[in-house]
Amino acid sequence: MFLGSPKRDPYINATIELQGSAEHGGQLFRMNCAGCHGIGAQGLLGPDLHNVSNRRSDAKLIKQVVGGTTPPMPSFEMEPQAMADLLAHLHSLS
Repeated sequence: MFLGSPKRDPYINATIELQGSAEHGGQLFRMNCAGCHGIGAQGLLGPDLHNVSNRRSDAKLIKQVVGGTTPPMPSFEMEPQAMADLLAHLHSLS
C-alpha cells in the first residue's frame, strides 16, 4: 500500500470515496481492535476512541490503521471497503 501524502494517496482516496457500513465496521472493530481499545472503544492499552473523528481527519485515521504509525499499534492490511466500514464505525462513536 502506498501511504504518501493524504491528498495524493490512491488507497486513502479510494477509501474516502466509498460509503461505509457502520455495522460491518463494528464487527471488524470487535475482531481486530477491541483487544486494545476495549469492546466499547473506551480505551485500554490503546486510547479511548469516542469522538476520535473529531480529533483526527479520515486520512490520518486511515494512515494510523493501515500503517500502525503509533507503536504499539500494529498495522492492518484492509481492502478500501473494509477500511471505509471501520471509518463509518469510528464516526458513530460518541
